[in-house]
Amino acid sequence: MTSLPGDDDSGDSTTEPQPLVCARCGARSEGPQLTWTYSVESGVHQYFCGTCSRENLRAIEGRLDSAWW
Repeated sequence: MTSLPGDDDSGDSTTEPQPLVCARCGARSEGPQLTWTYSVESGVHQYFCGTCSRENLRAIEGRLDSAWW
């Protein structure tokens, strides 16, 4: 398989993972958390901390098609 110029598949990436930031309250996490919610709204990727996810659960469920619940 060929790679584009500048692509490096060696796995020696020196970039550090960016911390997650809650889109509602600004809470930060250094890595993925099981209680956090991930959302794509109008093409924008957003994370919500566990507290904000719990406090807004009804609003989150209200946007889902009934087939999902």
